[in-house]
Amino acid sequence: MKDTIRFIGLIRSSLKTLEDCPLQEAEDAPEADIEIFDDYIDGIKDLKAGSEIVLLTWLHEADRSVIKCVTRRNDAMNPVGVFSTRSPDRPNPIGLHKTTIVRISKNKIKVSNLEALDQTPLIDIKPSF
Repeated sequence: MKDTIRFIGLIRSSLKTLEDCPLQEAEDAPEADIEIFDDYIDGIKDLKAGSEIVLLTWLHEADRSVIKCVTRRNDAMNPVGVFSTRSPDRPNPIGLHKTTIVRISKNKIKVSNLEALDQTPLIDIKPSF
């Protein structure tokens, strides 16, 4: 069984801490750059500015022991099961981000509204659904 995730790039963002991150991309998330590693540059050749894409990221700062959490950082709420939330803290911290390509230049893709931390590893890029 091949069970190794290969990171294809890194997120370059102005968001440096978890506290900087909006809860959703539509809540004032900044533009960000995606740096694609050399081995994967041919995989982005057919992407176009204006296209909606879905990014899968590895939320490297996540707490992987979380099974219950509060929603929307509201500690007054009762904890709920993590799988009914979009919390980054979860056993397998895979992020799912719908965004739009602003421009592409060589191995860099500028995208709109991305709520991922700087240095977040990129797992995959898919066309929007």
